[in-house]
Amino acid sequence: MELTITNLSKQFKDKTAVDDVCLSLTPGVWGLLGANGAGKTTLMRMIADILNPTSGKILYDGKDIRTMGEEYRNLFGFLPQDFGFFQDFTVKDYLEYIAALKDVPARETRKKIDSLLHTLTLDDVRNKKIIKLSGGMKRRVGIAQAMLNDPKILIMDEPTAGLDPGERVRFRNLVSEFSHGRIVLISTHIVSDIEYIATKNAIMKAGKIVNVGTTDELVNQVKGKVWTCVVPAEKITMYEMQLRIINQRSEGNNQVSIRYLSDEGKTSNSVLAPPRLEDLYLWLFPQEEIIERGI
Repeated sequence: MELTITNLSKQFKDKTAVDDVCLSLTPGVWGLLGANGAGKTTLMRMIADILNPTSGKILYDGKDIRTMGEEYRNLFGFLPQDFGFFQDFTVKDYLEYIAALKDVPARETRKKIDSLLHTLTLDDVRNKKIIKLSGGMKRRVGIAQAMLNDPKILIMDEPTAGLDPGERVRFRNLVSEFSHGRIVLISTHIVSDIEYIATKNAIMKAGKIVNVGTTDELVNQVKGKVWTCVVPAEKITMYEMQLRIINQRSEGNNQVSIRYLSDEGKTSNSVLAPPRLEDLYLWLFPQEEIIERGI
């Protein structure tokens, strides 16, 4: 099974959101990383066949998805950043409605919904209206609807937004298990949510895919550029102005441990640290803030 993206572009008036992207997605979890405005959401919407490309093709096992129609929709699951629902829908009613739209056999619908509600810890709110749920619960309902038809291709845009740390752990475990024999593409700002479960990552910048590889392959790009040191707390403001600090922690005794990015050590007591995927992200996108730093 393979989803092949060939020379895909999308132009909006005078802006090129996706620029000649080529990417071959195979079974496993794929992370899609990039700053705001990189083109990730536009690319996902074209993969979901809800936005037509300006040029290029997306092929599923050699077939153009735009000619597959219902065949493609039946094997596809999609969680957008904002999923729509009627305000009067309860969680159960909404999932039954989505199951019908996705042609999930009626005899399987209840079993599938019960399983997802249990896995996503939504059992207690199955009869509550979605509009009255917390942001994290709404996001979990969105994840459930995307997985209802056991899709062969699952695309999720910022799936962990609003989830607490425990929910994010359960989400990672669920996706890791679900991905066997399936293509799962996840776009997220929370780099730690895909760092340890992604088979491969694609990095997107200014509408282009600039790098593809495993986490280990990609973080090698910042090997020798991640440093740690301990500095006096009263000088931390000065160091923040001089260094690209990506983390700091109070060590007591008026000392602060800092982790920073640089081609060379900037203090006499700096030592190299093993790089992580978040380090690469901040190296490539120095102006982009990480919304959360994981757990």
